[in-house]
Amino acid sequence: MKKRFRLSTFQIIILGFAGVILLGAWMLMLPIASREGVVTPFHDALFTAASAACVTGLVVQDTASYWSVFGQSVILLLIQIGGLGVITIAAAFALLSGRKISLMQRSTMQEAIAAPQTGGIVRLTGFVIKMTLFFELLGAVALMPVFCRDFGAKGILLSLFHSVSAFCNAGFDLLGTPDARFTSLTAYAQNPLLNITVMLLIIIGGIGFLTWDDVRTNRHHLKRYRMQSKAVLAASAVLILLPAIYFFFFECSEYPPGQRIWISLFQAVTTRTAGFNTADLTALSGVGKGIFIILMLIGGSPGSTAGGMKTTTAVVLFAAALSVFRRNDSAKLFGRRVRDDAVRQAVAIFLLYLTLFLGGAFVISAVEGLPVGDCLFETASAIGTVGLTLGLTPGLGLLSQGILILLMFLGRVGGLTLIYAALAGENPGLFKLPEEKITVG
Repeated sequence: MKKRFRLSTFQIIILGFAGVILLGAWMLMLPIASREGVVTPFHDALFTAASAACVTGLVVQDTASYWSVFGQSVILLLIQIGGLGVITIAAAFALLSGRKISLMQRSTMQEAIAAPQTGGIVRLTGFVIKMTLFFELLGAVALMPVFCRDFGAKGILLSLFHSVSAFCNAGFDLLGTPDARFTSLTAYAQNPLLNITVMLLIIIGGIGFLTWDDVRTNRHHLKRYRMQSKAVLAASAVLILLPAIYFFFFECSEYPPGQRIWISLFQAVTTRTAGFNTADLTALSGVGKGIFIILMLIGGSPGSTAGGMKTTTAVVLFAAALSVFRRNDSAKLFGRRVRDDAVRQAVAIFLLYLTLFLGGAFVISAVEGLPVGDCLFETASAIGTVGLTLGLTPGLGLLSQGILILLMFLGRVGGLTLIYAALAGENPGLFKLPEEKITVG
């Protein structure tokens, strides 16, 4: 009897994202999607759809001045689907229709939002969807005084678009003009309300759904939090505060004191895969660009709207290194032992991201004849699904744009997800090889 072929949960996630990107690209190619009513070239439409679905924010066409209202609506829908995840959106429709969720579907939902177990996954998915809509609507209401003051009734739609884009860590904006493209939020660098709202949306969207669940369940009782939630919150605080202090003293000294605080904080937050900017990134020093690259590669947290290697990967690697320095037999965090498989996965993820990030930059630099440092910034932004740019992306050739598309896709679905999808059905074997010592370091 012929064995029935079944897709693994990882293959479903991969194919789901790929399908959404291709459908989005087709819709963006339609004449109705551009302001000029012309057919957008496939490579431009594909790049935009991939950037939106992978919540990156890198663009080859200015979102506000090139795309029509229909095109911008398609981009917004792709951002929302990419932020929540294809599987989560599909589960939402299933829940609304009253259908029962099978065990296979629950397993897929578990992988999609990085939940520790399938038990309670339907309840957790419903909570994720409700909280997402709540924060996006709350953010839109908070942004309305700013945008309605400057754009009138159009400000309502701008508020909603930027709220969804910020919460999903996408970085797309609608503030460019034909004469001033790719401006992002630079015109609002001194506006406290916009800065605070956008930063909070980025942080809330990037800390992960499981952390929300911990906060909701345990509130101020931090000792009851999962080890992962503690690691996420501690790492997020350190990765925002320390870079902000550096930016304040070394990168933003030419700004007035009040504006200096907002710009420093905003750049520290937006590197966590958000993609908005309120300062001229081309003016950064070499050290500043290096810090941006590190923060973009780390990214947000597991099971969130953010990309990157994830804060927990960095924390586990740090804990593992510390255990070696202290000659401990295992990595420890917050009075708990870290599982050995988590350490191995963290090492694999780090090496995978490092290889793709460096390899992509070297190829782009060789093909385009651009400085390696600037190309490293673009590839870190792509694989970290950040969207910050030094202005190189719009002028890149087809091969280089293709590399960035692949990096964005890998950064959103996760490197291990792709590997597990490719190796589905492989038998790891039931035996172990003889052990032998090797000297390292």
